[in-house]
Amino acid sequence: MRITDIREKTVSIASPMANAYIDFSKMTCSVVAVVTDVVRDGKPVIGYGFNSNGRYGQGALMRDRFIARVLEADPATLVDEANDNLDPFAIWQALMTNEKPGGHGERSVAVGTIDMAVWDAVAKIAGVPLYKLLADRYRGGVHDEKVWVYAAGGYYYPGKDHGKLQDEVRGYLDRGYNVVKMKIGGASLNEDIARIEAVIDVVGEGSRLAVDANGRFDLETSIAYAEALSPYKLFWYEEAGDPLDYALQAELATHYDRPMATGENLFSHQDARNLLRYGGMRPDRDWLQFDCALSYGLVEYLRTLDVMESMGWSSRRVVPHGGHQMSLNIAAGLHLGGNESYPDVFQPFGGFADGIDVIDGYVELPDIPGVGYEAKSSLYELMKTLTN
Repeated sequence: MRITDIREKTVSIASPMANAYIDFSKMTCSVVAVVTDVVRDGKPVIGYGFNSNGRYGQGALMRDRFIARVLEADPATLVDEANDNLDPFAIWQALMTNEKPGGHGERSVAVGTIDMAVWDAVAKIAGVPLYKLLADRYRGGVHDEKVWVYAAGGYYYPGKDHGKLQDEVRGYLDRGYNVVKMKIGGASLNEDIARIEAVIDVVGEGSRLAVDANGRFDLETSIAYAEALSPYKLFWYEEAGDPLDYALQAELATHYDRPMATGENLFSHQDARNLLRYGGMRPDRDWLQFDCALSYGLVEYLRTLDVMESMGWSSRRVVPHGGHQMSLNIAAGLHLGGNESYPDVFQPFGGFADGIDVIDGYVELPDIPGVGYEAKSSLYELMKTLTN
């Protein structure tokens, strides 16, 4: 049993939209295929993965360092004999050979994308959906039958007025979502408040709306927004300041007693631990958004969940960033609180399996081996081009 090849393709997910910090006019994404010599239904098992939006494709790093380390390793050292399968933890160690600690930047995305494809292959070799494999290994066989999801959108577009923003939100509600998220910080405070009020007019109450500043604000601006947002009783106020400015986050918590969210731009269990130590996050109301595809993959994500548990946090307070099927499997298999969803943007990567509707804010998962990419036809057509 061995990995015979690892292939990467960089594709465009460019869009004229913007958040408070970046535009997506040149955004790219890496798609990865991990090819094995294991045969199922007459074909080699292939695991697929891709990196989440907001970080560019990582093909150069993969080709320069990470792919060769796996392919050059002794195949016997990458096998989980007890489960007659590939060993994601041993493969992860091979990927990280000769890497110094710290520096959790772009390399975490390269490793996380390959790791996603490895877990897809592992679940396919086992012949079960990934969420069931995770539940069997780590949660006593108990998985969630459905996962709560919210619709992320509300980006800034040229010419997008309040009416168009409201139409977008109506579309999410019509498709079964009961909580939506919009961007703030890309306009003045007064204009953002007007946009928020326009959305609340559609969703009915502030508790069905989350807002995301994408790390744009300094402390003074963070507090000004907090004071302006408080009367609306929003679902959460996300990433007000720089993701590594734990002092800002801690101070903001003294000015805003409603739920806050952050963590999508923290890429290791060490950074997660520092956030929980020093960021003033409150386990009774706040949300953590760590994204496995950006943070060294599921192998590292399990360490992050262990850190959370040791510090008194429930896994139910995690709602991952990224809106992809890998995080949806983790949410169902490891008892997270939900998952982000991109119904309209970052296609074909956003959204979940074909034919599975969102019902009252919850979505089910396809009962097929692996992560389930094959059940999302537009995405699988793209992935297949790596091995055709």
